Amino acid sequence: MKKYVVWAGMALGLFAGSASGAFADGEPQLLTPHYTYNAKTIISGARLFATNCMACHSIKFMRYEFLTHDLGMSRADVQKQIMLPTGSTFKDNMISAMPTQMAHKWFGLPPPDLSQMVRYKGQDWIYTYLLSFYQDPKRPSGWNNHVFPNVAMPDVLAPYGGIVNEQGKLLRAGDESPQKFKEQVTDIVAFLRFVSDPSVVQRHDDGPWVLGLLAFFTIVAYFLKKEYWKEVK
Repeated sequence: MKKYVVWAGMALGLFAGSASGAFADGEPQLLTPHYTYNAKTIISGARLFATNCMACHSIKFMRYEFLTHDLGMSRADVQKQIMLPTGSTFKDNMISAMPTQMAHKWFGLPPPDLSQMVRYKGQDWIYTYLLSFYQDPKRPSGWNNHVFPNVAMPDVLAPYGGIVNEQGKLLRAGDESPQKFKEQVTDIVAFLRFVSDPSVVQRHDDGPWVLGLLAFFTIVAYFLKKEYWKEVK
């Protein structure tokens, strides 16, 4: 049971950061990511995920070809930025390069698949979690998390977001500004949201047209009703 608890935390332990002001009286308060949900943010999140996460975590319900069909990425960009040197094809699912047997040997269980993590935990929880890592010398990995205490995953995005202690004091600045790092985290959330429901982008694009057609036919129906009933007393 302990292994499952540890890996549940590791499922989202992909990135580093701090959530100053996100906690009151020691209790985590979920933050809401504010971003424009479109192909640009999703593609940015896909690049970050591929670079930092796919060594361990898979998205087995997502094929590489969906990134071209649904997001408009070129095949060359997908091969260079997402597929990396894994030997995968466009028909393949986004599977981690970590061998299952080695994962069992190293961790006891293979790292969990993240295909449905947004549906399971919600994007507010994920966003807050990714901003809530802090340095903890008492932990084997050297890291801990306010949202998921005693998380086993190390903070692999510390070079981007910086390192803080448990009280939120900055110990070492990251390569990115706090605002830029939060934007990167929201992009990651957008990508995980996309893989949990790939059709949502197309639905958002089609929505205004559908509403426009409904409005048009409502007007037509109104004048048709007036024509039919104009002689009815």
